[in-house]
Amino acid sequence: MRPLLQMSDAVAGSIIGVFADIDDTLTTEGRLPAASYAALEALHEAGLFVAPITGRPAGWCDMVARFWPVTGVVGENGAFYFAYDAAARQMRRAFFASDAERAQNRARLERVGARILAEVPGSAISADQLYREADLAIDFCEDVPALPRAAVNRIKAIFEEEGGVAKVSSIHVNGWFGAYDKLSMSRRFADEILGLDLDAVRDRIVFAGDSPNDAPMFGYFPNSCGVANVLAFEGEMEAEPAFVATKIGGAGFVEIAERVLGARRAAVA
Repeated sequence: MRPLLQMSDAVAGSIIGVFADIDDTLTTEGRLPAASYAALEALHEAGLFVAPITGRPAGWCDMVARFWPVTGVVGENGAFYFAYDAAARQMRRAFFASDAERAQNRARLERVGARILAEVPGSAISADQLYREADLAIDFCEDVPALPRAAVNRIKAIFEEEGGVAKVSSIHVNGWFGAYDKLSMSRRFADEILGLDLDAVRDRIVFAGDSPNDAPMFGYFPNSCGVANVLAFEGEMEAEPAFVATKIGGAGFVEIAERVLGARRAAVA
């Protein structure tokens, strides 16, 4: 992980779009700072595509796709994408699993959730679970006292023992049934909404993130960036970002956006 300032002007100026995690990447201590939102808007108005790639639920993602200055959003760690066509006044929704498969998986996840709550004292079903379509989020520090790392690892292990996939974010352990992740749905979003072959342009896209569930994106995009709080997971992730901002959360994302936008402005000056 190199300092963000080591991203060359040529690379920063060639970026065509930004994918970004939400929690603790765009947000700081659970809030979306005005500066983060302004950075999203500045990127969008500069002609870059912008898309949050998040573990947050479908209910939240519908609002984000409609009201934020973004091209679309990938939610629940890759379970779906939503993209709002303002001209047609229509939301495009694509899911990895069918309605029937999601219903079957929901019953399985309810059983897994009951086991986790019984075996990991202090854990809780996340407050946003009601708005989820495809996964189960276990809260380990958002609305409950922070659990030790061993307890977080145990939650992840229970999901895996039950045949599921589990990823750890900065606030939740998200578990689901299905062979998808943030990267696989980002590929589909790029193809169907952006008209891009992600493999052909991945060196011209920045992904900004902060935690282990971002590892597939960090590993895939050569110019991925972490906000400074990603350093808390150094050595624990399957892949790490190429560059790291000096500031945490939303302020770090603003740094990343300004690095890209500043290089673009310099290139046309």
